[in-house]
Amino acid sequence: MNYLIYSVEDDKNISHLINVALTKQGYVVESFYDGESFFKRFNEQKPNLILLDMMLPNIQGSEILKTIRDHEDNDDIQIIIVSANRMVMDKVDGLDLGADDYIEKPFEILELMSRVNSKARRFFKSTRIVRGNLILDSKKHEFYKDNTLIELTNKEFEIMELLMKKNGEVISREELFRHIWGNDDIESRTIDMHIKSLRKKINDTDGVIIKSVYGIGYKIEL
Repeated sequence: MNYLIYSVEDDKNISHLINVALTKQGYVVESFYDGESFFKRFNEQKPNLILLDMMLPNIQGSEILKTIRDHEDNDDIQIIIVSANRMVMDKVDGLDLGADDYIEKPFEILELMSRVNSKARRFFKSTRIVRGNLILDSKKHEFYKDNTLIELTNKEFEIMELLMKKNGEVISREELFRHIWGNDDIESRTIDMHIKSLRKKINDTDGVIIKSVYGIGYKIEL
């Protein structure tokens, strides 16, 4: 599995340095110079990690951070603030808004790589989810029930991954739409069809594993 990093940095020299250094480490890196281009891409595909400059043109880094953290389905995205501002309160504010780490400019590229490597290791260690007799391995993109491999489509896999991560929590159709398709402007029958297909594949036609919560959405409780 590739580890996708979005670098949001308006200084093109720094952006290039980050891109080259992390690409050489084997990461997939996409660079953005402003909030508008970042959000356009973010709504198409979400990354594993964001390197976020706080001082950006038009949309500030704090606004980007707050917007991302306002949605629970973005909780798994790691965010490292990369900023020249050395004021303690700005660092505290960034962490309070939901950033996972903070690195000051000018920084040593080795330090940045070390921080990123740490986040990536944590991510890959947490890619295997076990709930009862279900096992989902995000790294290998494999799903098992009773130790039997079950072939899922990409969308089915993403739906099952979210349900298993939030074991016991009700996931609304809107949240599923945003997480899987990047928006909530999709007919409800689309998600229902995917759930129906999932239930058939895992022999759960009576909805014991994937439970329907009337008028809201679905949950797994194992």
